[in-house]
Amino acid sequence: MSSILVVDDAQSTLKAMDSILRREGYEVHTADSGQTALQTLQDHDIDLLLSDIKMPHMDGIELLKTVKSQDPGIVVVMISGHRDIHVAVDAIKHGAFDYLVKPLSKDEVLRTTQKALTLRALMVENLTLKRQVRDQFERAEVIGSSSAWRHVHNLVQQVAPSRATVLITGESGTGKELIATLLHRLSPRADQPFITLNAAALPSTLLEAELFGYEKGAFTGAQERKPGHFELAHGGTLFLDEIGDMPPEVQVKVLRVLQDGSFKRLGGTRDLHTDVRVLTATNKTLAQEVRAGRFREDLYYRLNVITVRLPALRERVQDISLLVAHFIGKYAEQNGKEVTSIQKAALEQLQAYRWPGNVRELENVIERAVVLTQQTTIGPDDLSLEDVHLHRPANGEGGLMLPLPSTLAEIEREAIVQTLKHCRGNRQATSRQLAIAPATLYRKLKEYEILSQEQSEDQAG
Repeated sequence: MSSILVVDDAQSTLKAMDSILRREGYEVHTADSGQTALQTLQDHDIDLLLSDIKMPHMDGIELLKTVKSQDPGIVVVMISGHRDIHVAVDAIKHGAFDYLVKPLSKDEVLRTTQKALTLRALMVENLTLKRQVRDQFERAEVIGSSSAWRHVHNLVQQVAPSRATVLITGESGTGKELIATLLHRLSPRADQPFITLNAAALPSTLLEAELFGYEKGAFTGAQERKPGHFELAHGGTLFLDEIGDMPPEVQVKVLRVLQDGSFKRLGGTRDLHTDVRVLTATNKTLAQEVRAGRFREDLYYRLNVITVRLPALRERVQDISLLVAHFIGKYAEQNGKEVTSIQKAALEQLQAYRWPGNVRELENVIERAVVLTQQTTIGPDDLSLEDVHLHRPANGEGGLMLPLPSTLAEIEREAIVQTLKHCRGNRQATSRQLAIAPATLYRKLKEYEILSQEQSEDQAG
């Protein structure tokens, strides 16, 4: 049941509106002043606010501004005894959905109420969907705020609801299976099976048997019928990892399934059909594999309907602080350790490292550091990094870098500050390092008041 608050200093208007709206089944609250209305909004969940403009002490426009600052999602309709275009424009400018003029007719009130509540329902639904998407990203541990990672984030949201085949590319350790899992969870098939198979882990004969299943007696040891992954994933999603390593003789059979959904079990004669969405991943460049004759061109085009390229960790250095904070919290909890943060010098080492193993390697490094450190803060000596491209910072000061818990904004601000220092105040270099546009960096500097901080430090120097 939708809840409506009517605000007017005239008791006759309150009684009339209460009667009209209650007869339509709405839950109605009334208030004879702006102050009373604000108290009612604190005590009850209100979907729609209908407020008079001319009221003593606090008028309707002031009430509108206050309500919108506290709850931007509430829908407000303003009511006036005069047809004043300037007042109407002012009300709309401050967030009012509509503007009604007295005397009010029953039909006009109900028509406007219905439209306003429809908007409210759409806003709530949109907010719910956004929260569900955010929760799914968090559950899948898909973490990042860099421009490169936001592009992946947005593409996944667009692609997930479709039936399209998706090819996920990227270096080892970039999180291809996490993205495949997320695509399934955000799809209409989320309640159906999600089956995974590594195409590089099995020889061609066993791979074919796993994909398509087999009949009893199909080969030595086949003592009973066994369904394959295409059958098991019916109605859901099949994720084929390392598709670039799939043998050519298996590729042609997979192509047939993608074309018409049909296949035969090994040793079988009957065509079977499956409704399955196929997601694939590879760390190879399939176009090069096609040119080299190792991958079928027709299968490549079937798989490459939509490509989601995952950037290497060195391409999104800005996200390292977020990932480190997440992994510290995760492994501290799992291992019963009171590790809560990382020192500035240690984080700088992580940001300077090349990360050939990408996020998977970073996770392993942080897990090891959490387990072995004797402190509550991870320091440079707790890290185990082997890359020859590692450049240790000259300054080994150990101020805390990531106190936990921290908000995303606090972590982002600290990442910008430290990267700016690392680049010795060079904003062009800083924007390149963070993989964001210079204009975005400048906006963030103003937003987090880093500009004024820099100026103060310059003046002090």
